[in-house]
Amino acid sequence: MQDEVLITSTIDERETEIENVLRPKSMEGYVGQEKVKDNLAVGIVSAKMRGDALDHVLLYGPAGLGKTTLAHIIANEMGTQIKVTSGPAIERSGDLAAILTNLNEHDILFIDEIHRLNHNVEEILYPAMEDYTLDFIIGKGPSARNVQLPLPKFTLIGATTKAGNLSSPLRDRFGVICRLETYSVDELTEIVERASNMLGVKIEHPAAVEIAKRSRGTPRIANRLLRRVRDYAIVKGHSEIQLSDAKGELKLLEIDDYGLDMTDINLLKSMAQKFGGGPCGLETLAITVNEDANTIEEVYEPYLLQLGFIARTPRGRVLLKKGYEHVGLTIPKEKQEQLAIFENNENE
Repeated sequence: MQDEVLITSTIDERETEIENVLRPKSMEGYVGQEKVKDNLAVGIVSAKMRGDALDHVLLYGPAGLGKTTLAHIIANEMGTQIKVTSGPAIERSGDLAAILTNLNEHDILFIDEIHRLNHNVEEILYPAMEDYTLDFIIGKGPSARNVQLPLPKFTLIGATTKAGNLSSPLRDRFGVICRLETYSVDELTEIVERASNMLGVKIEHPAAVEIAKRSRGTPRIANRLLRRVRDYAIVKGHSEIQLSDAKGELKLLEIDDYGLDMTDINLLKSMAQKFGGGPCGLETLAITVNEDANTIEEVYEPYLLQLGFIARTPRGRVLLKKGYEHVGLTIPKEKQEQLAIFENNENE
């Protein structure tokens, strides 16, 4: 068991190392998100001209779109150090206080999954972000007193997939708020070709397009699929990744033309065959497909919603016409009129 943990840890570290190699280091090398880049560029240039810290930045959007990469690019552009942590890793207010007091002037603190900070830790951030002070209480009872410790001017960059879960006091303290959108096929093709060059592997343009089409609009998935297709090409003895390599490996991975894998397909089929197209609850659906409810909600469901295959309603998830068609199932007669009315209301 210990050996298995060690092997898994080594694989994870290797994957992370490869991901870091593929990350662009400058705004110029960062593909897509033009509005976000323009917005950040203004703030960065202004801060450098003023000799001041950049305003606090909130980056939000689906997982895998490059929020962590952007945080490192901002640090590079500002010429400052970046300290990286995550909401779940900061368990106590003392943990955050230790991080804040070790920052230097104009340093960047990047907190991933910032929506998962507990309330006590979050309250420490309010004066730190607004007044650059650390407020804490010494002693107990009548002898307790409030002490303020000055902090260096720093920039907090928060990243979240659930901006709606942030409290208003925390969200309002960010000076720059940017939403990252899913990528187009053309942008992902450029990312795949760039990543291929960095991996030292040639790739045919049609092969890059094929990978891009099945990457769910997400650079992280595109880079992961590229590495798997590269391995397939090496085994086949090809010096250049060909279209046949991309199609062959993606078929082995059971990833269809829309980028859906077997978990996605099982979700759609379960909704149709076991729940009559819905509505069905998330927890019940998760048990049916033997998957974690949070994983379904954060990883699988957003893309199925984007494709128009399913919909969320107050009563639960509903399978739509496109979802039935994609898995080759016929809409029950008793459902056809109900779905037509529902989809018409949604379009209006």
